[in-house]
Amino acid sequence: MAFIDEAKFFVKGGDGGNGCVSFRREKFVPKGGPDGGDGGNGGDVIIRASKRLRSLIDFQYRSHFLPEKGGHGQGKKKHGRNGADCIVNVPAGSLIKDAETDEVLADLIEEGQQIIVAKGGHGGRGNTHFASSTNRVPRIAGKGRPGEERWLRVELKLLADIGLVGLPNAGKSTLLSKMSAAHPKIASYPFTTLEPHLGVLESNHTAYIIADVPGLIEGAHKGAGLGHKFLRHIERTKLLLHIIDASRNIDEIIADFRTIEQELSRYNVTLLDRRKLILLNKTDLLEDRSKLEKIVNTFKNKDLSILAISALTGSGIDALKKYLVETLEDGFDE
Repeated sequence: MAFIDEAKFFVKGGDGGNGCVSFRREKFVPKGGPDGGDGGNGGDVIIRASKRLRSLIDFQYRSHFLPEKGGHGQGKKKHGRNGADCIVNVPAGSLIKDAETDEVLADLIEEGQQIIVAKGGHGGRGNTHFASSTNRVPRIAGKGRPGEERWLRVELKLLADIGLVGLPNAGKSTLLSKMSAAHPKIASYPFTTLEPHLGVLESNHTAYIIADVPGLIEGAHKGAGLGHKFLRHIERTKLLLHIIDASRNIDEIIADFRTIEQELSRYNVTLLDRRKLILLNKTDLLEDRSKLEKIVNTFKNKDLSILAISALTGSGIDALKKYLVETLEDGFDE
């Protein structure tokens, strides 16, 4: 199933029903007077958050959302039926914006959180409302008002506890497959990950969500590569894992780390303050173990938490899981 994380769609509230022009006509009631009922109100368009959804793929097949119109009024003071609302379900973590002004209308994070984005029109009044001492036979009734309409944009920001970031081919997808039951596509060439993948790390009946986004390259915040489209998905994460290829030389490793930090800060500077852990991956390719010690000491001198692992062989994965669970359970208390 394709992963869709943004969509543009049209909403229009239901039109209100017209009021009725009617007069009471019954045996033995020669002058019954007006008895036209009011029109019903049109339905609203409501956007509601659901944690069951993970993607906006449904918007590929439907881009217009229209609730029911209000029913017209009838004689004998019968009011028209109110139109049913149109409920549009989106994944929890969706940002709703006005497509023309880019104004943020709602940030739907919690299950069941909702917003009315297009109100239905009010029904017109029947001719009973227009009767007066000078106009006892009103032959007019109110027209139903049209519902509100607008174009909207929805942007999905995944709700995850842990975010995996790194350059292409750093081993993020392999790591995700070893830490959870996720099965992302894995290969030994850059840009394997074409869309975000979610995994679940379970511990003591608690599930922590892990988000793997496409690899970043220099200039990602401007639109280079694939990662720029999905940087928004790490904005809500509590902990960032920087995956770095430890098989490269030390200068390249430091440059890789700086590239990631630079792209994150240029996209959203607050990401630099996010709790982070440096993961030196592919340690199985290191023949000289002293090189690993030098790399670890380099990052420790920068007061950064660091672990050495091999996602391919599974070395260090258990220690990583323990660190993540303890960190998340402690609420990041130092």
